[in-house]
Amino acid sequence: MKPRTILFTLLFGVLFTTSCHRTPKSVYNADEQREAVRGLVERVVGEEYAPYFEVEITGRQKHGRDYFALYGRDDRIVLEGNNGVSAASALKYYLGRWCNCQITWCGTNLNLPEELPIPTERTERTSPYKYRYYLNYCTFNYTMSWWDETRWQREIDFMAMNGINMPLAVTGQNTVWQRVYRRLGFSDDELKSFFSGPAYFNWFWMGNLDGWGGPLPQSFIDRHEQLQHFILANERALGMTPVLPAFTGHVPPTFSDHFPEARVRHTSWVEFPEVSILDPDEELFTQIGSMFIDEQTRLYGTNHLYSADTFNENLPPTSDSTYLSQISRKVFDSMCESDPEATWVMQGWLFYHDREFWGDKQIEALLSSVPDERMIILDLWSERFPIWKQTNAYDGKPWLWCMLHNFGQNLNFSGNARSVANDPAEALHDPASRNLCGIGLTMEGIEQTPFIYALFLENVWRDKPIDLGEFVAEYTTQRYGQRSETAIAAWNGMLPTVFENDLTNGGNESILTGRPTLQLNPGGTTNVRPHYRNRTLVEAWDRMIACADTLAASDGFRYDLTDLTRQVMANYATILQQEVAHAFERHDAAAFDAAAERMLTLIADLDRVLATRPEFLLGRWLRDARAMGTTPEESDLYEHNARNLLTTWGDKNCRIADYACRHWSGLMSGFYAPRWERFFETIRQAGCTMDAEAYKRFLEECKEWEWQWTFGHEEYPTEPSGDEIEACRSVYERYRREMERTDFLDNADTPPTGNKELI
Repeated sequence: MKPRTILFTLLFGVLFTTSCHRTPKSVYNADEQREAVRGLVERVVGEEYAPYFEVEITGRQKHGRDYFALYGRDDRIVLEGNNGVSAASALKYYLGRWCNCQITWCGTNLNLPEELPIPTERTERTSPYKYRYYLNYCTFNYTMSWWDETRWQREIDFMAMNGINMPLAVTGQNTVWQRVYRRLGFSDDELKSFFSGPAYFNWFWMGNLDGWGGPLPQSFIDRHEQLQHFILANERALGMTPVLPAFTGHVPPTFSDHFPEARVRHTSWVEFPEVSILDPDEELFTQIGSMFIDEQTRLYGTNHLYSADTFNENLPPTSDSTYLSQISRKVFDSMCESDPEATWVMQGWLFYHDREFWGDKQIEALLSSVPDERMIILDLWSERFPIWKQTNAYDGKPWLWCMLHNFGQNLNFSGNARSVANDPAEALHDPASRNLCGIGLTMEGIEQTPFIYALFLENVWRDKPIDLGEFVAEYTTQRYGQRSETAIAAWNGMLPTVFENDLTNGGNESILTGRPTLQLNPGGTTNVRPHYRNRTLVEAWDRMIACADTLAASDGFRYDLTDLTRQVMANYATILQQEVAHAFERHDAAAFDAAAERMLTLIADLDRVLATRPEFLLGRWLRDARAMGTTPEESDLYEHNARNLLTTWGDKNCRIADYACRHWSGLMSGFYAPRWERFFETIRQAGCTMDAEAYKRFLEECKEWEWQWTFGHEEYPTEPSGDEIEACRSVYERYRREMERTDFLDNADTPPTGNKELI
């Protein structure tokens, strides 16, 4: 198909589609936003308490800033804001400051008084940040793969109450791809090898892989189109401006068959087969990009913000400045061709991930060809690696200070609390930050470590650094429903150690969740060395156990105690694994058996602790995956995707296996424990010996077992069992003294001597 033919097809498609579809609303007026906030209030506090509240949307900023106000009037609590997000933020402020309540992903305290207190004076807050961004492409799979409208509604409410006004919204994108490529002459069979499975569409959208986990059923594409309509309508009704995706050049494998003269390069990511990327310098690129925006706008409307990352973890073919400048202009032109008001939202991740390639000249070339007011850069990992400081604040482009924090939704105590509390405000007032215009959360997975996210979100409505001591006292009081000096001391003790991580990326994994080995620290995706002394963690555990009776009524406390117990046990597993290693080195079969049994017992105990909380249940992840299917075959495919992502990630030889490891009940008992049992039994049968070649053979057998597990259908509990406090006390009494008798508290990490090939 020649370019002129494409333009004719584009024009015909516009006329035809416009006659058949009504473009959704992208902007909601003040009355509509007021009704949306009223609905949010009723969902959050319930029908009994909703009449206490009045909502006022003024539609006017204060001094050019979003604001909210809270006050009492005629025995009612007035939630005022210039838009829906601001008014919803007033609700969060009221619940926290006036009722000692808190809503998070992991544990909620909504123990409201019988009569709600009426504010006696007007409280007003403004946000110094125009944009408050939310989500990472990866979040849509590591956490959100199986979400339905009910779960999305809770998240949108959470976003609004925390001041988020710029969420990434990429659900339902496959429908757009499908329509564009059908118009270009591609068959549905060709697209089957293009679209990935439902747990991998984020990496497909970013141009990292084709087809993995598929073929994607049409029912899933249609379902996610409906879901995207729901998401966008609810976000926009609250005054948010969602960021939609744009075309980045990723084309089907058979693209060259249709357009043999077009320049297509082939790139590979991790070890997946090559994908095809249309050269942005091609005229086709602009035309297809325009078609993409047209189709997307007709389907979903637009707020003129578009996400595009052309070189996500893939290098450009040349570092030539002229080429990079032209590429950037072409990507931007492909947006503006269809939407003259387009603003490009780009992750700054490439400048960190491939920092040896992206020198000053290359960065300047990529950014300079787009007008400053038409591009926004996400400084993706500001709390650890603030690239803005190395790029002259992105040469004056508007940019956002973002917290990445988490990788793969791994569960571990980690964070950079001091940076999160101080650096956004300091950057805001630093002339060197030039055009800082917002903040954002760009984590790979949510539903973990609520403390660090609550701390970050405290920045939304303030322009000064956060006093960490004051924050901890307020956070724990709202979370636990009462002030507890012991709980405050527990968290304060972890601030300068556990929540100051400049050593590991996203925190340490556990030896339990990596492939079995006798090495102290396997490396790769399993780095078990924490960035803090375990003594600090255990001292916090002591304190939290001590106040368990007093705070037992708090769901937030119950989650925190379980999560802290999880982390202590996950770390302690390294001590038990090294006892196994020492026995192996001595060829002491009796000691080996005893140490192996202690380690397996710990896994079983940890699984029992995790089983008490819904957030830690594998069964829920698998249940929700299967529920997306419309046939048994589809449900089986989705369950395979769900199991695959958490374990082997790709095929059995994928080098990022266990990247998305989780301390979840069901995974402990059904996946990690059997791997260790097989490992111990292999050594036992060999007479407590294993050389490097024997270990390689074991690993190959282990990989095959893992791969077969991803196709399994064993059922795991979907509802919690047991009492959190009883379970945590039980393991505390069992292991706490034992920890004193080992090197665990001081993190002694001298590996055993001997068989270095294995250990």
